[in-house]
Amino acid sequence: MNIEDLNFLVVQGDLFQRHWLSILLSNLGAKNIIDAPDGQAALAMFQDRSQKIDIGFIDMHMSNMDGMELIRHMAKVDCDTAIIISGAVDPALIFSVETLSKAYGIDLLGFVQKPIAAESLATLIERYVPRSVRHASANSILPKFTIDDILAAIDSDQIAPWFQPKVDLVSGQVRGAEAFARWSHPAYGLILPNHFIPVLEQHGQLDRLTTRMIDKSAAACRRWHDAGFLISVSINLGSTLLSDPRMADQIAEQVAAHRLDAPFVIFEITETAACVSTPVFLENMVRLRMKGFELSVDDYGTGNSSMQQLLRIPSSELKIDRSFVAGAAENTALSLVLSSSLALAGKLDRVSVAVGIETRQDWDLLKKMGCTCGQGFYIAKPMEPAALPAWMHEWAQFF
Repeated sequence: MNIEDLNFLVVQGDLFQRHWLSILLSNLGAKNIIDAPDGQAALAMFQDRSQKIDIGFIDMHMSNMDGMELIRHMAKVDCDTAIIISGAVDPALIFSVETLSKAYGIDLLGFVQKPIAAESLATLIERYVPRSVRHASANSILPKFTIDDILAAIDSDQIAPWFQPKVDLVSGQVRGAEAFARWSHPAYGLILPNHFIPVLEQHGQLDRLTTRMIDKSAAACRRWHDAGFLISVSINLGSTLLSDPRMADQIAEQVAAHRLDAPFVIFEITETAACVSTPVFLENMVRLRMKGFELSVDDYGTGNSSMQQLLRIPSSELKIDRSFVAGAAENTALSLVLSSSLALAGKLDRVSVAVGIETRQDWDLLKKMGCTCGQGFYIAKPMEPAALPAWMHEWAQFF
């Protein structure tokens, strides 16, 4: 959206700061700006449904009602206004404020420190997406699919892997691609996994999708190799699948059927799954590694695994969760967590992969910190397997 079409509310306790923010917004092209001297006045405006407010600038330190209290009340009135926090915020609190805003369902665009610069405002305003747009998609009108619907889609190849590239952050070379399940529905278009994975899990049928994903991902990787692109493919494995003592041999047979060498296949296991300690689970992971497959600990940093549990996994790769990556270039607390995770990967001699790279700033920070590889929308969104070679050719021209 153009800035002149947006409605802004400036909530600042200090009169000068309130006027200065309004001037900065006007200079950027904003036409619709109102202000409030404190949280109580702002809340009254949010409660007035006749007055649309797209973005609110919230001062954390105000009398009567501070910024955090105002955010809590905004959630109670189901306010769809996105917010930008202004004022001095202790870096140690930034991640907490972000987490709390997300928990309340408030779209936090970011923070601006005083003195506020126009460039900082413009960058954060560009992040704004109306709630109606964020929530509007074909998936919003989808019916609730039954387990029979989903299993039929798997059997008819409507559910298949799409692939997101994984790139070396130093050389820019494409190292591999991660498989994501997508349902190409004849009536509803492309359907994301949140509409069918939970149903499969509920009925104990997720392994049926996983085995199909392994088969199709291996076949796609074979085609890439035949086209001259010698990259790996990453596939997610669930803990239930690895509880079958025959699984390592069956997986090896599936991959071999496509004439694909084992080292080109990386199986991703979530950090939560790493806590599973059954002998069969551990045996399968060891056997997969002995057969030449690579193992990756996915979503690192989000689980409750201990260091001892992580070391039990014969992994060759640590994937840093997107919650520690996106925005770390602007958040000291996040960058510290990210730095320590990457340092751990280095000391354990694991390849580090950062997930959720969304900006050039994210890329530059991770490269500076020594992260090995990355993936995210800044690089590319998941795509159909046939589209990947053309994308890799274009990417090579870019680097």
